[in-house]
Amino acid sequence: MNIQAIDRYIEEHLDESVEELSCLCAQPSVAAQKLGIEACADLVAESLKARGFEVQILPTGGSPVVFGERKGQADVTLIAYDHYDVQPPEPLELWETPAFEPTVRDGRLYARGVADNKGNFIERLLAIDAILDAGGELPCNVKFVVEGEEEIGSVNLEPFVKEHQDLLSGDVCVWEIGGVDHTNTPIQMMGLRGICYVELHARTANQDVHSGTGGSIFPNAAWRLVWALSSLKDKDENILLPGFYEDVVPPTDREKELLAQQPEMMAYYKEKYDLDDFLKGIDNELDLAIEQVYEPTCTICGLTAGYQGEGSKTVLPAEARAKVDFRLVPNQTPEVVLAQLRKHLDSHGVEDIEIVNLGGNPPAKTDPDHPAIQMAVEAAKDVYEKPTRVIPMIGGSGPNFIFQKYLDVPIISSGAGDSESKAHAPNESISLDLYVKGAKHFARILKLMKEYQL
Repeated sequence: MNIQAIDRYIEEHLDESVEELSCLCAQPSVAAQKLGIEACADLVAESLKARGFEVQILPTGGSPVVFGERKGQADVTLIAYDHYDVQPPEPLELWETPAFEPTVRDGRLYARGVADNKGNFIERLLAIDAILDAGGELPCNVKFVVEGEEEIGSVNLEPFVKEHQDLLSGDVCVWEIGGVDHTNTPIQMMGLRGICYVELHARTANQDVHSGTGGSIFPNAAWRLVWALSSLKDKDENILLPGFYEDVVPPTDREKELLAQQPEMMAYYKEKYDLDDFLKGIDNELDLAIEQVYEPTCTICGLTAGYQGEGSKTVLPAEARAKVDFRLVPNQTPEVVLAQLRKHLDSHGVEDIEIVNLGGNPPAKTDPDHPAIQMAVEAAKDVYEKPTRVIPMIGGSGPNFIFQKYLDVPIISSGAGDSESKAHAPNESISLDLYVKGAKHFARILKLMKEYQL
């Protein structure tokens, strides 16, 4: 396997790959709105078929999973987990160019889903193209598992993986995310926090009412919801659900050691987000690193009630809604948190507040000293020309626990993400330079999979 020829192919065929990626990004696939899902799944399947993969579009209780498999030289299997669904593009007015009209500007490709996660999927196919062109055969077996509900909590993925354990089995799983940090240093991410995402719904009447008519005699849905929300957390950031912290497991000494090696972030965050200080009076880098990923959260993500247009409207809202996420740390689970939330609201006199479960998953992590991690770090050496930072856990969430629970695989990372990618935000983008490097990294992972003793 001539790695120089592979690198040259990746560089020379960048434009073709970006064109394929642009076609995929131009297809809306918003899971939250059930927009364009089947059409996007078909595009993913066609891309895999074009590389000689045996492809199946498999049904779930929701969006289909695209599965592709191609045999390689060695009897060892790399699973590539990706997702073809994307976040809603709103607010549309903040996009410099339309969200589903991919545009290259200043060495970056802009589109909804290009960073999370369509770019990494097509980038991996570019690496496979280069390997096939250089040798005609993959060094190991490769299985792609590309789902369509990651952005809504992968609500149907667990029963799917449980049912198809034999089909999906493998030795190592490369996750959908990867790339570099704000210092352009490559990173390996060992784990993800869990999440429990809910919508709280208050309803007090069958219609909005003139505030002069009902303001002093009718219950106000907005106030009901505000009282419920204000009871969830105190001013010291303590989450007040009964027993919420009982299952929390702190980071190990090894994980703290790795966190202590991360770059200084306090000044960076303050400048990037125009912050004066951090919650709980955090004033040192290690405490910030620990708090950021090993402390559970309760976040109001969205809040709406009554009239919010221009000018005034004297109205008493009949309905109010809030979207709230709880980021979970080892060993918390969404099921327990949902029960704690219901008990808490009932005990605080807002038992009428409806809890709509919008999905979730528990946290999961890979041993930072696992041989697969060492392989992924080794594969990055000559691509990025600087040592990889190993991060024991990041603050985001995903269904990695499903693959560890049912397939018993270590999880590694590789991709084109960076601090300017703005995943989930307007003007989402990837650096084309990092796109090339990500493809080269993935090619080297495949090469080492053949040689590495797992």
